[in-house]
Amino acid sequence: MSKEELAKQIMAEYAKDGEPITMEDALEVAEMEIKAGKISTYTTTEKSKKERKPPKKDAEKIEIIKKIHEFLLTSGEESATIVNEQKEITFREFSITLTKHRPKKGE
Repeated sequence: MSKEELAKQIMAEYAKDGEPITMEDALEVAEMEIKAGKISTYTTTEKSKKERKPPKKDAEKIEIIKKIHEFLLTSGEESATIVNEQKEITFREFSITLTKHRPKKGE
């Protein structure tokens, strides 16, 4: 559609709404609409939550948890269970949590 045709259509729409418009103003509006049509629109999309990577398995922590678990079982704590192979053991109303600390800066 040409700029003049669009201007005539705009004039008709304005007249129908009871707001007469001059041909000069209609041409300006038509030009703006044509330019606006060339602009790509950006839509906002809902950001998906990033899935966390599972923590790397630490062989040393797993070995320590296994040793503590075996010790508890041989000491008569039959209710001892490994909740997390790298972190936690529970027995009766207790739990043992293993934490590996990061080395201090400069060491």
